[in-house]
Amino acid sequence: MKSQQRGLTMFGFLFVAVVLVFVAMLAMKLVPAYIEFFSVKKILATMGQESELRSKSNAEIRSDFSRRANVGYVTVVKPEDISIDRRGGAPVISADYTFRTKLVGNVSLVVDFSASSDPNAAPPEIE
Repeated sequence: MKSQQRGLTMFGFLFVAVVLVFVAMLAMKLVPAYIEFFSVKKILATMGQESELRSKSNAEIRSDFSRRANVGYVTVVKPEDISIDRRGGAPVISADYTFRTKLVGNVSLVVDFSASSDPNAAPPEIE
């Protein structure tokens, strides 16, 4: 008879529940960070496609980014955090930042993000 019984034991159920809670907790911490990253990426891509970008000063570019970031609810990247490279003709605007959040106790989750207005820009190498 015992070979026909199926189901989870109490320890099996608790293990599955703990794993599911951990995965849900990670998702709740990471999803907002990635939503904001994709907003930053979209802002930089849109700015990079503007024809008048070449004629703007760095202060004007930062001001434009600030205005767009306020509309897009971007709070992690400030205008001072973006870098503007004018070596290749058209300015390339990029933002490299780190998202850090506490999980439990002294355990933190750290994610590095890199976005650029140049679609061909390679991500920076990890050291």
